[in-house]
Amino acid sequence: VQLQASGGGLVQPGGSLRLSCTASAASGRTFSTYGMGWFRQAPGKEREFVAGIQRHSSITIYADNVKGRFAISRDNAKNTVYLQMKTLNSEDTAIYYCAATTGISVRSGYDYWGQGTQVTVSS
Repeated sequence: VQLQASGGGLVQPGGSLRLSCTASAASGRTFSTYGMGWFRQAPGKEREFVAGIQRHSSITIYADNVKGRFAISRDNAKNTVYLQMKTLNSEDTAIYYCAATTGISVRSGYDYWGQGTQVTVSS
């Protein structure tokens, strides 16, 4: 499956942004059968898990540092997963990647990755 992320940009501290990631159909496997997730990588840091949403359901998990501020959701009819981000701060500045997994866990073990979209939080 190919993933296309979008929605990044420059936002002021305290602001909001919504990222989208659209998946192409592949191998006869429907979008709803993929667990989906968002990761990010800040300059000089390792890529870290941000949020995940399980296949076939709306069960979600979050990294502690975004819990309560970020929300992941999916629209299976549109083959799209979203990341709504609120109360952004400078530590949220990173390249954000969406990913898809055929496995059970949505925290790790992803099979497919999008190209990333830059989010910069700055005044």
